[in-house]
Amino acid sequence: MRLDGLGTGDRMKFYAHSTEDASKSDWQVLSDHLMGVGRIAADRAKWFGGESLASVSGLLHDLGKYTDRFQARLEGGVPKVDHSTWGAVVAQERFKSIGTLLAYAIAGHHAGLANGRPGEDGLKRAALWERLGGGYCNELPPLLEAWEQEIRLPERIELPKGFKPVPARGMFQLSLLTRMVFSCLVDADFVDTDDFYRRIEGKPARDVEVGANPSLEQLREKLDLHLASLPSEGGINPLRSRILAHVRGQAVETPGLFSLTVPTGGGKTLASLAFALDHAIAHGLRRVIYVIPFTSIIEQNARVFREAFGELGEAAVLEHHSAFFDDTSKELQSIEKRRLAMENWDAPVIVTTAVQFFESLFADRPSRCRKLHNIAGSVVILDEAQTLPLHLLHPCVALLDELALNYRTSIVLCTATQPALGKEKGFRNGLENVRELAPKPAELYEKLRRVGVRHAGTLDDAALAAELRQRDQVLCILNNRRHARHVFEAIADTPGAFHLSTLMHARHRSRILDEVRARLKAGEPCRVVSTSLIEAGVDVDFPAVLRAEAGLDAIAQAAGRCNREGRRTAESSEVLVFASANTDWAPPPELKLFAEAFRTVERQHREDLLALEAVQAYFKELYWRKGDEQLDKHSLLGLLKASNHESLPLETLAAKFQMIESAMRPIIIPFIAGTDRLDPFVEDVLRDLEYAPASARKLQPYLVQVPKYAYDALWKARAIEAVAPDRYGDQFVKLVSPDVYDERFGLHWENPIFHRAESLMG
Repeated sequence: MRLDGLGTGDRMKFYAHSTEDASKSDWQVLSDHLMGVGRIAADRAKWFGGESLASVSGLLHDLGKYTDRFQARLEGGVPKVDHSTWGAVVAQERFKSIGTLLAYAIAGHHAGLANGRPGEDGLKRAALWERLGGGYCNELPPLLEAWEQEIRLPERIELPKGFKPVPARGMFQLSLLTRMVFSCLVDADFVDTDDFYRRIEGKPARDVEVGANPSLEQLREKLDLHLASLPSEGGINPLRSRILAHVRGQAVETPGLFSLTVPTGGGKTLASLAFALDHAIAHGLRRVIYVIPFTSIIEQNARVFREAFGELGEAAVLEHHSAFFDDTSKELQSIEKRRLAMENWDAPVIVTTAVQFFESLFADRPSRCRKLHNIAGSVVILDEAQTLPLHLLHPCVALLDELALNYRTSIVLCTATQPALGKEKGFRNGLENVRELAPKPAELYEKLRRVGVRHAGTLDDAALAAELRQRDQVLCILNNRRHARHVFEAIADTPGAFHLSTLMHARHRSRILDEVRARLKAGEPCRVVSTSLIEAGVDVDFPAVLRAEAGLDAIAQAAGRCNREGRRTAESSEVLVFASANTDWAPPPELKLFAEAFRTVERQHREDLLALEAVQAYFKELYWRKGDEQLDKHSLLGLLKASNHESLPLETLAAKFQMIESAMRPIIIPFIAGTDRLDPFVEDVLRDLEYAPASARKLQPYLVQVPKYAYDALWKARAIEAVAPDRYGDQFVKLVSPDVYDERFGLHWENPIFHRAESLMG
């Protein structure tokens, strides 16, 4: 491979980025950029001891700019030039196997991480070894000698200080390390480039403009004031106070793996937040990342935290989830690219979804990986830990264990129904040394028992509707949207009948829930038919709940909507589980598996279906029924076990690690529900969106996620259209036919062509 080039480097000055000034007096000098990126990347990597790895990746990432051809490109003389491959070549040649890990990051710092070796169908990128091979390198412009005079590389580099290898998980560990270094590199490259252009534009550096975040100590002080203002007497408040005090008392424990097993109503949300702040301060950690299973409640939890932090809340809490794509498919110019870069999680408290958290940690794109280094040195609270998808359970568990082992991350598995993920509970390669934070969970369950759960047998829809009609206040939770709509239509004429579905946007659902709570409090009739969305932390308190057969964890969540405040006796608060007699509403295979596992456990534990022993038995039964191989459906850990430094399947992992297997697309609903009037707030944001992509965050409460076939049907009917397509393509899509969004049911697409025609006819 030719590393000596033309030998003209000593007569040239080399630049990384240009401006419109033809004299080049304000152009960014290449060595300044490389050393700046290396310095920033090393600073990012200090939280996991990877400073030397990140520094070298920064020094080499744009090495291909030491070519006559690239320098001519800056002057507008030639088309696009590959400027990342030479750095990958040098990293691999100088530093051998560890350098190969850096080569993935360097070669992919614009296009994304590639596989080490070819072989997978449908890959977007050339495999790393195709780029490092002699044939490809011979086509690159020659690398000039000047780089070695301007850039000083260390003699050797090593794995991060204190890195603990686990032989059975070796390449899995190195794949995560590669992504972490990649994260440090792409963030550092963004920051250094952004600051250069900001100086040209007369603006302060990004960190100066953004300003300092509130400290964890300041947030804890505000949280303490908020907690002190909450009632401590009456009902279950004294018990909540004792739980909070006990949990906070464990904050001095050594960082690692924790569980927090508290029944619904025990105050685990604020208790986990208080523990996380105390623990982070005690051990010099830097942020709290709260991982929520469902997009539908992310705003609710973020609001709770902001209120707890008072006037510091807005600056302290960052919401980040996956309703919009992180990348556009269009290639953007460098200045535009920096404006569209995703947040890098540089905030004290992050509230995100499980999809965003886990998929980012297996991702390959720079924008999705940029934030990963900020997970190191954090406390990660995994809310409703039992909702981790079965088909990816082994990779998720391995990831949590690795974050705790090598990235100074404390993990808190927070739930009322703790999944059996421990090695001592028979879970293969499960978690070890998980410390429980709650005081005597079995006793807590007894003290917080507020409902009776029993199986009511099989009900047809007529019997189910009759059951709902005869109760003044009742919640019915069904397993699919079509069934929920059908049952609601059967009782729609009764007083206080409501319907909830994920086909309604969050603001619409919030308005309905406000009315539901008002009726419940006033003792007025209130009959709600809902999909399982209402189980996701929604604060409602019914005297009775009917739940279609599902997993025991879902039934426990449903029970959390019954006698939530403990104002009634457990004997008078019923949760009735039933099987549907109508085969039209048969659950999908995965849900059927959960229901079968529940029925097995119900026969053995029907006297107390929510006891901790029943929950543990349920998860063991579920994992057994699923089968060990299906807990890593795509054999991601197997792919890594069969790989080596030169064949890491990084792009394949990103493609196969999909927590939601059916693709969903977000649609913005700009209309006031039930009318053809545009919501003024949404209208203003959409106008801003055409010029400021950051405005997209404000639209999250007005989104409905639909499957691809529904999206295609609505598009074909011209019921939806893209927002600013010249700028964003089809990244942002809004509804333009108000008649396909119903006040009672939300978005529907049974016959959008008919609805569109009807709308045009007036």
